[in-house]
Amino acid sequence: MESFVHIILLIDAIIMIVLILLQSGKSAGLSGAISGGAEQLFGKQKARGADLFLHRATIVTGVLFFVLAFLSAYVLQ
Repeated sequence: MESFVHIILLIDAIIMIVLILLQSGKSAGLSGAISGGAEQLFGKQKARGADLFLHRATIVTGVLFFVLAFLSAYVLQ
């Protein structure tokens, strides 16, 4: 059981790193260069398509990483 949790934790960490690297920066594009990303701060631009998927998938993998790390550290030891 302990090896299984560690393997899943490692796979989740790799997936989370890939998802974070695939996301575009907040100041991507010409509008970000001019306004410094203030439009996203006030919610004028909404994430759509691939950016929304990457954002949600990163949240899911982050929560899964936390749960698996907690499980690995406190329950299995």
